[in-house]
Amino acid sequence: MRVLVVYSSQTGNTRKLAEAVFETLGGDKELYPVQEAPDPAGYDFLAVGFWLQAGKPDPKSAEYIGKIGKKSLFLFATHGAAAGSDHAINAMDAAKALASEADIIGTYSCQGEVNPKVLAKAKTKPEPPVWISDAPNADGHPDEADIEVLKYQISELL
Repeated sequence: MRVLVVYSSQTGNTRKLAEAVFETLGGDKELYPVQEAPDPAGYDFLAVGFWLQAGKPDPKSAEYIGKIGKKSLFLFATHGAAAGSDHAINAMDAAKALASEADIIGTYSCQGEVNPKVLAKAKTKPEPPVWISDAPNADGHPDEADIEVLKYQISELL
């Protein structure tokens, strides 16, 4: 089975998860940042990780997810919002909609530490983003516990 792990990461949060997914998977596997990722057509299984922008996958990830087609797919994300929040759930639903032809075998999301510049800018907006109150709890995430949950979930799926 040919496996491809693709991720987009600005702060290193999603990259940490991608590396954990990659370590857990067996077989003929490759790991790429989204801007260098090959065409998904040559792979049997893909895992794609992204960060959130305006309540959906970042633009580069969204474009890539839309190209996946009829493949087995695992989606994962990091965000400033609380895990399990409406914001996080709706963003994952948006990612799933982009991959409407794929066989989505699982998803995972957790908090990721928010870039201080992004946080400062968000606080100045007339209507702050919904995740702003959760952001302080994201410090230090993804942590080892987040990564272990992800690894376990991947190992149970395959």
